[in-house]
Amino acid sequence: MYFFYSPHIDTPEHTLSPAESVHCARVLRLKESDTVHVTDGKGKLCAGRLLEANPRGCRVLITEVTNHYGARPYRLHMAVAPTKNMERFEWFVEKATEAGTDTITPIICERSERKICKTERSERVAAAALKQCKRAQMPEIRQAVAFQDFLNSGVLKGAQAAIACCFTDEPRTSITQWIKQAGNDLVVLIGPEGDFSPAEIEAAIQAGCTPIDLGPAILRTETAALGVVFLAASHFLYL
Repeated sequence: MYFFYSPHIDTPEHTLSPAESVHCARVLRLKESDTVHVTDGKGKLCAGRLLEANPRGCRVLITEVTNHYGARPYRLHMAVAPTKNMERFEWFVEKATEAGTDTITPIICERSERKICKTERSERVAAAALKQCKRAQMPEIRQAVAFQDFLNSGVLKGAQAAIACCFTDEPRTSITQWIKQAGNDLVVLIGPEGDFSPAEIEAAIQAGCTPIDLGPAILRTETAALGVVFLAASHFLYL
């Protein structure tokens, strides 16, 4: 299956972006009448055949449209403190795209070493991962936001929310138990490697978050975040 990404797909005839067209015509060397698939990253998957294999603009005749392709029975929003080394955060974005995540929001915390997080490269990483694993749903990667602003944004309303924290006297629920008890709309907050501050943990609890425990090991931010993604995916997969 030859898989391409276009945020907006025109029917019945669609022209791939210049970058996707170069990949189609020059890298893959596809020819007219070859079958291709195009996704908008929002759940739509279109099958079609090449009308023109032009590296400046490959034209595709859309012959079949599938909405909600590979839809999952839950929604997962990961709010993750960006790592000092952005390559680690982008690694998380790549793997979270492959495993299935709906939204990723970088949150700037009191103990964050990185206070600025540009998301343009992360979006490109997610698009490449989307094509590699042949999914039709790409995470929405939002602009970085301050921790308290995230809590006040209304994102937690109607969702089951949790904050993963290591150093707190608050009673914590194990991640596996929390996922079993949670509904289908999940929001999980993952802090920087110095953990959330006591004030942040208290604010999150007051906002409706359940403190959760990811196990005895002290994990890197990106490892903890990806662990939550995989646990959620495996839980709903085997329901």
